[in-house]
This record gives sequence, C-alpha cells and structure tokens, in this order.
Amino acid sequence: MPCLAILASIFFSILLIVIIELSIYKPLRKIGTSSWEMLVVSLGLYIILQNLVSILWGDDKKSIRVWPVKTGHKIFGAYITDAQIFILVLSIFLIIVLLIFLKYSSLGKQIRAVSANEELSNIFGISSDKIILISFVIGTALAVIAGILVAIDRDITPTMSFSLFLYAVVAMIISGVGSHKGIIGGALLIASAQHISAYYIDSKWMDAIAYVILILYLIWKPLGFSRKRLRKVEI
Repeated sequence: MPCLAILASIFFSILLIVIIELSIYKPLRKIGTSSWEMLVVSLGLYIILQNLVSILWGDDKKSIRVWPVKTGHKIFGAYITDAQIFILVLSIFLIIVLLIFLKYSSLGKQIRAVSANEELSNIFGISSDKIILISFVIGTALAVIAGILVAIDRDITPTMSFSLFLYAVVAMIISGVGSHKGIIGGALLIASAQHISAYYIDSKWMDAIAYVILILYLIWKPLGFSRKRLRKVEI
C-alpha cells in the first residue's frame, strides 16, 4: 500500500501540474508575462492549493511512518536516524542521475537549450512548449519524492512545504543563472550554515541565517556562484 500511495501521489501531482501549465502558465507566457509576475502567480497557486489541502484533510499533523521512532546513530555529537541516512543516500543518487540525464541525454540537452535561449531553440526546431511541459513533469516528480522524504522525517502538515520552498528560492538565487553545480553548492551552503547555527546558537535562527546569506550574496556577489549574466536573444 505505501508504494501504491507513493505512485498515486506522483501521478496525480504530475496530472495537476500539466493542467496548471496548459491552462495558466502557457497562456501567460504567450502574452509576455515577466518572470516576477509568474512568481506571484505561482505563490497565489501555492496558497490556493495549500488551503484546499487544509479544507480536505485538516491542519493536524499526519504521519506516514510504519516503523517505530528510534534515537539514531551518534556521529560527532549529533544524532542521525536510519530514515535520514536513507534520505541522504537517495537524494545524492537522484542528483547524480539528474545531472547525467541533463548532460548526456538528447532530451536533457534540449532542456538546457530551451533554458539558455528559448527563441533560438524554437528556430532550430525544438518546441519550447513541449520541453517546458516535460521539465514541469520531471520537476514535479522530483518535488513529490522530496516531499515524501521530508514527510518520512518530519510528518505531514499543509504548511510543511513553505519553508522548503523559500530555502529552494534562496539557493537558486545565490547559485546564479544556469549553474547546476552552483545550485548544489548554494543548497549545501544554506543547509550547512543553518544546522551549524542550530547547533551552536538555537534552531530558531535557522530561517534568519538563510535570509542573511541571501542578503549578503545580493550585496557582494549578485551573480551568485556561476557569475553568469542572463543573455539577450541575438539573431
């Protein structure tokens, strides 16, 4: 049953994002909606879906664990559970698979091409609408898996994804434009800084540390790790 529930959650999440892409995002792109306006639309959709989840299933915390909670293994004064080890190993595996897919597969190269220059990709016969839809499907599947892994560790609430969403946005901003290594580095930097602050100061400072890092990068290193600027279309 748990495996069936996981597959069902991935399927229905992908179906939902396909409907949203075709009915909302694609029409907005056609009329030249800016990236910031798209971000506002995304936040609005997030709020609607979050409240819909609250209405249907309630706001109380729910658990998908079917095993007893254990203390975990003590490493350098900190404890890590078997579930957290599994999450770490699976996350590293998925990152490696995704990077190999983007770099070596034909579809991955098309995704990178559309990301770098959508108009030029269309000229060379790559359908940007199709590639964007496929990217949404892949991203949604990975997001669902990430949500399930977080739920295994922390249980489920309707608002559980908001802080993770903000961390992802911060990591994306400080990573720079079009840099896979930068995103990994940004995520590791934020996670390391947050947990170090929780260990030496207090866990209440974890969110503040992420935003402090964002502010510092915007001031002193606005191009992020990649140091790349967005390129204009030249034909």
